[in-house]
Amino acid sequence: MENFEAKWKVVEATMKERFGKTPDMEGILFLIGINEVGNVPGKKFSKEQKQDLMHVAVCTLLSQLGYFAYIGRDGDGWPHFEELMPVPVAGLTNQEQLLKECVIRYFE
Repeated sequence: MENFEAKWKVVEATMKERFGKTPDMEGILFLIGINEVGNVPGKKFSKEQKQDLMHVAVCTLLSQLGYFAYIGRDGDGWPHFEELMPVPVAGLTNQEQLLKECVIRYFE
């Protein structure tokens, strides 16, 4: 991705401006998950729901690259995805890099 570092700094600056601090990757995934499910003001999420929100975010992000496809919402309004192909990226550093690139695309 061209100008990756500059684009990532823009994402971080936007997050800091909006939320008062720069969230880590889990925080960013949580926020994207809430955005995709639909922000419920004042709603407290259980630990399991927070994990589910991050999973929704990862699927949403990786669907940009064709790894997942959105298949619809369940009765509670949660989006569901189908895996189309495995993500070929090995190692945590490489996976985080891929997610960061997808986060940049998501906010562009």
